[in-house]
Amino acid sequence: MTMAMAQLFVGPSSTSSVGISRNGVSGISRAEISSVTSVHLPRRMFMQLAGMGSVLTLLDFPGLAAPLPQMKEPEVIRTLKLPSGVRIQEILEGEGREAHEGDLVEVNYVCRRANGYFVHSTVDQFSGESSPVKLFLDDNDVIEGLKEVLLGMKAGGKRRALIPPSAGYINETLKPIPDEFGPRRSLLSHANEPLVFEVQLLKIL
Repeated sequence: MTMAMAQLFVGPSSTSSVGISRNGVSGISRAEISSVTSVHLPRRMFMQLAGMGSVLTLLDFPGLAAPLPQMKEPEVIRTLKLPSGVRIQEILEGEGREAHEGDLVEVNYVCRRANGYFVHSTVDQFSGESSPVKLFLDDNDVIEGLKEVLLGMKAGGKRRALIPPSAGYINETLKPIPDEFGPRRSLLSHANEPLVFEVQLLKIL
C-alpha cells in the first residue's frame, strides 16, 4: 500500500532498491531516500489542500453553507415635471384627504440649493426639534412652486421638489421665509437660483 501511494506521487519510472547496511540492518538506498522524502507535502500545501476540501464540501452540499441574505428591489421614485418647471418626487403618500387650493396646512420643510448646500429648515439639525409653519395654499401667501408641491398631498406625506426661480421667491413677502435676519438673508440671497424643498405635510387645518 505504501509503495502504491509512493508511485502516485513519484511516478512509475522511479525504482527503489532495498539493501543491507554495514551494521546488518536492512535499509533503503540513498536514491530511494530522496525519492521517498519527496512524497511528503509541505505543511502549508497540506493546509491549503485541506481548506480546498472544505470548500468542495460546501459546493457539493450547498445546504451546509450559510444562507445568503435576500436582496430587496430598490423602490423607484418617479419624477413629475409640471408646466411651471417644478419637478416633484413622491417619497411618502400619507393618509386622509388631499390638500386643495385655499386650505391652511401645517408643514415641516428643508430648503437646499440645487448643489445640496443647506439654506434653511424648520427642523433643527442638531436637536431634531421642529418649528412647523402654517401656509395658505394660494398665490398671495406661498411661493407658487411650493403650493404646487403641497396640492394633492395627504397628512403624513413627504415630497421632494426642485423649484425654479420663476416659481419661487419672486417677491420677499411670499412664504415660507424665516423670521430671523440671518436665515432670511441667506434664503433670499439664493432666490435667483433653483431651490430644492423637502416637505412633510403634518396637518390640513
